[in-house]
Amino acid sequence: MISTRNWSFLPLNGVLFVILAAVWGTSFVAIEVGLEHFPPLLFAALRYAVAGAIVLGYATLTTDRWRPVTRDDWTAVGVVGAFVIAGYHGLLYLGELHVPGAIAAVIVSLSPVLTAVFASAFLADERLGPVEVAGLAFGLLGVVVVAAPDPAALVGSTLLGVALVFLGGACFALGSVLTRPIDSGLPLRSLEGWGMLVGAGLLFAAGDVRGESMAAIDWSAPAVASLAYLTIVSGVLAFLLYFDLLDRMGPTEINLVGYLEPVVAAVMSWLLLGHLIDGTTLLGFGIIFFGFALVKRDAVFTLAGGATDAVAGDGR
Repeated sequence: MISTRNWSFLPLNGVLFVILAAVWGTSFVAIEVGLEHFPPLLFAALRYAVAGAIVLGYATLTTDRWRPVTRDDWTAVGVVGAFVIAGYHGLLYLGELHVPGAIAAVIVSLSPVLTAVFASAFLADERLGPVEVAGLAFGLLGVVVVAAPDPAALVGSTLLGVALVFLGGACFALGSVLTRPIDSGLPLRSLEGWGMLVGAGLLFAAGDVRGESMAAIDWSAPAVASLAYLTIVSGVLAFLLYFDLLDRMGPTEINLVGYLEPVVAAVMSWLLLGHLIDGTTLLGFGIIFFGFALVKRDAVFTLAGGATDAVAGDGR
């Protein structure tokens, strides 16, 4: 029998889960829109400089410890800032210069599979068996199907974009794993706020190396709208909602949000930009999800059983 912390909380958890997926799925399209007006790394840096200041301000009002004190605190902040914020978003934004946001969302959906792989490499109590290795292989196959590389154009723009987004997803997964053994008592809101600010600083530095400049920004209405959405809605409100759902549902369930995001991204990309997802991309997404189901098969069976119990209990 599944704990009442899981899907038995529906419909509230279900509604919040869909809202989170909708917000984060739409963010891939908002990034695509904003990249028409911002240099990529500067765009990401501005987003997280503002979002980090807001989240950290909120943490000072709602937590008992907002400032990193110990070495472990600062190590955790550094990992989040370098991998989860700067590495992931920097590579994602660069990748979306070459591939649509909806395709980027499909590639990023491989992150939970990569998280399991990195956990097996860095955490002593987590190891991949033959089934998990097969799941990883299917996940990677799904990314290859999405890329659909033409042998005559292996250095093409689309393949470059897929590679950058894939590496960004790997950074996110690696950062998520590296923070687990760090013995930091810093509250999640404080950790996220500081991580955003550190990540923004790294993105500003990387943008300067690339020669990006504030003078290159086109402060048009779409530019302001995309930055505002990504900063306030996707960057602040969605992360606070994520923390709430993480406490309500647990990490395995909340990770499933990554498999609803590509659906939202595809719909919004079609509605706002007129982009359609082709059958090859849908096939690739299905293969990636199958790989995830193999890697996390016990959790998937548990969730499926819990959902069945909840429906039976409602008499539906």
